[in-house]
Amino acid sequence: MKTSALDSVGVIENPGSAAAMLHPVRQSILEALREPGSATSLSRHLGLPRQKINYHLRELERHELVELIEERRRGNCTERMLRTKARYFVISPETVGALAADPDEIRDRFSSSWLTALISRTLRELGDLRRRADLAGKRLATFSLDTELRFKSPGRRAAFADELAAAVARLVEKYHDEEAEDGRSFRLVLGTYPHPQSKQKKKSKGGTA
Repeated sequence: MKTSALDSVGVIENPGSAAAMLHPVRQSILEALREPGSATSLSRHLGLPRQKINYHLRELERHELVELIEERRRGNCTERMLRTKARYFVISPETVGALAADPDEIRDRFSSSWLTALISRTLRELGDLRRRADLAGKRLATFSLDTELRFKSPGRRAAFADELAAAVARLVEKYHDEEAEDGRSFRLVLGTYPHPQSKQKKKSKGGTA
């Protein structure tokens, strides 16, 4: 995983790092280390022996999931203060190698499988781009939109999809410049899917006080 201490989301690209994070005790340690802590403080917080905490901390450090931010002298001992490399984590499809979904291999462009594959590719590419940007000491240029809408009928949904596709095509034709010598290519991904809470909201309307 490559990320800076100020990033809120860390992208895990290495299978070993993913396996290290998925261990239940290490997940608890990572959650606790969103704020700086030591093996001693973690031992008290999690109710586990300090020796066991130190073992898991070494594994998390080895996979660059936590970082040392300070060393404090406590009598004859040195207390190491650590913190997670990011507040939240996502696992890139890169961790499963050739098993990662490839949108180019899926024919049905209206299937949830294709949308899932597009999202998978986006995570994989963003992880790589963020790593390269970090190494170059640069900020990765992105632009995102997130909104919700409710359709009256499937026909209205289809009409919206047609209009959206036409609008995007017009904008691409207007701004895309294949001959720009100093230009930079960007990937645009759009997708819609049913809101996970839509059924729950509908049921709540008919509830009683």
